[in-house]
Amino acid sequence: MAIDTSLIRNFCIIAHIDHGKSTLADRLIEFTGALSRREIKDRVLDTLELEQERGITIKLQTARLHYKGFILNLIDTPGHVDFSYEVSRSVAASEGALLLVDATQGVQAQTLSTVYKAMEYDLKIIPVLNKVDMDTADVEGTKEEMMEIFGFSQSEIILASGKTGLGVDKILDTIIKEIPPPDKNKSKVFVPDDNLKVQPTKALVFDAFYHEFLGVTALVKVVAGSFNLSDKLYAIGTCTDISPIELGYLNPKMCKTFELNEGEVGYIATGLKDINLIHVGDTITLKMNDDSHLLVKSLIGYKPPKPMVFASLYPVDSSDFEKFRDALEKLSLNDSSITYQKEFSQALGTGYVCGFLGLLHLEITQERLEKEYGIELITTTPTVEFRIKLKTSDYTKLPINIANIDTKQNLAYIRTAAEFPDPGLVEYVEEPWVSLEVLVPEDYVGSVMELCHKHRGEYISLSYLSNKNIVLRRHAILKFNMPMIEIMISFFDKLKSITNGYASMEYAFTGFRKSEIVKVTILVNSQPAEALSFLTHKVNAQKKGREVVEKLKELIPRQMFKVPIQAAVENQIVARETINPYRKDVLAKLYGGDVTRKLKLLEKQKKGKKKMKLVGNVEIPKEAFLAVLKID
Repeated sequence: MAIDTSLIRNFCIIAHIDHGKSTLADRLIEFTGALSRREIKDRVLDTLELEQERGITIKLQTARLHYKGFILNLIDTPGHVDFSYEVSRSVAASEGALLLVDATQGVQAQTLSTVYKAMEYDLKIIPVLNKVDMDTADVEGTKEEMMEIFGFSQSEIILASGKTGLGVDKILDTIIKEIPPPDKNKSKVFVPDDNLKVQPTKALVFDAFYHEFLGVTALVKVVAGSFNLSDKLYAIGTCTDISPIELGYLNPKMCKTFELNEGEVGYIATGLKDINLIHVGDTITLKMNDDSHLLVKSLIGYKPPKPMVFASLYPVDSSDFEKFRDALEKLSLNDSSITYQKEFSQALGTGYVCGFLGLLHLEITQERLEKEYGIELITTTPTVEFRIKLKTSDYTKLPINIANIDTKQNLAYIRTAAEFPDPGLVEYVEEPWVSLEVLVPEDYVGSVMELCHKHRGEYISLSYLSNKNIVLRRHAILKFNMPMIEIMISFFDKLKSITNGYASMEYAFTGFRKSEIVKVTILVNSQPAEALSFLTHKVNAQKKGREVVEKLKELIPRQMFKVPIQAAVENQIVARETINPYRKDVLAKLYGGDVTRKLKLLEKQKKGKKKMKLVGNVEIPKEAFLAVLKID
């Protein structure tokens, strides 16, 4: 039976990390009876084991709620800057958004970013002030901030507590009253088909996952028309025929239904085993006997996210490669922001160089692969994508693993130290820059500016959010241009440390600039260790090289021979440490006697160690690779 579109409300929850989105979602689910009290647990929409462990949301999740005769489709979103792509997809599937602000922390950088995304899609924004029951809550001050920054009136702001359930009923009533029902003609993603007599059924794929029994399962928002379980479907982007084996919605458990109607959010289990046949952002329509589905225009999908951080992943056990490949393919279906490309390393075997949205995204992906698929991995030092202007057009002289070469402009794009060409073939190197916005209380402005300058930042502007006539926390927005590689590893941790946790940041890619980028080669026992080598700016090369060799000295086990660990830039050693050998006491059995006898034994031992060093291989433990990740 078709559902009246006027009774549907699609909304998402947007906020900065740790502002209580998932906890408030629990209360909404509990209050509407979507799950019984026995089934309710903390952070019920955080279904991944890592989400429960870390207390952060990684994946968007949906839940259908029933309240006062209305169907409310809730989409919980992540708050960390690395998962902003998940937020953009949630926003595109909604008509309204709950803007959640923590009364103990106030407006943060990611809050501003997500509001701008919501405004791009003309979403109705409902302001909610969360955690008002906490002792440290500054309710009046934060309300003033929200009114000053976003222009809300005091009566619009709903006071709530995800912990106690305060304000949940008012939030639900406001959703019904203020958020409009889905209307394809007002949707930012809908494209009408003026070339067809009958307007076709269309659904936007905003997420997907692989189900062991149901195959590739697409989470969709039906923008126009309706789907029936007996229909034959067609994915426009991949030209794929689909015979659905199940339709349904998330409650947040999977609940089967016979049809999905216009305005509804649900899932289509395709039964397909090839995960490459369904893409996030694709359009699904009905397959027609007259082939008119081939003329249907796609909905406006999503701009593919640009990976900012790259690292190579290798299975510790080379026999696990096939398992690793299958796991990475399935994970990339669930997280379409991951990119990957096969590569080979003499030291580590076959693996993939992968692109991520940030360091946390890299860390989460590695942990998900290890925990969800049981694969032990080695991750190389993370880096960014550099652009190199070449002096030669003879590409046979370049490393064989460079996959991306622009032959028209004679440019090579490299992501790992192993891809870096011989310096004699390089005219110049360009590195990616980002525009960085830091939101910070005014007391910490000086410290933040100093930190940004240390990381090669270029000052752009300083502005204040709060009105001077209002007695509340004054926040400043600092804008800098900065090399991406400088904020990649520990910049955010340092920022939090110097501001006692009050600062937040947001960044966006702006383009490439010329830079003195060099390759720091790490040599262990005089042999290059490509997996530990890295690219950095020339001014940081010696410092970072020294830090790496010092860390490796602590982690590589002692051998029966002396092991030198060196860092080299353009064939010049810039740092060195030595792991001293184990040494047998060959003089222990001697009691007195001529000194020449002792010297003879010591010389014999020395020759034996020299010979051992020539044939000895040094095994580098996994901990050494992981430790290098943390060096900034």
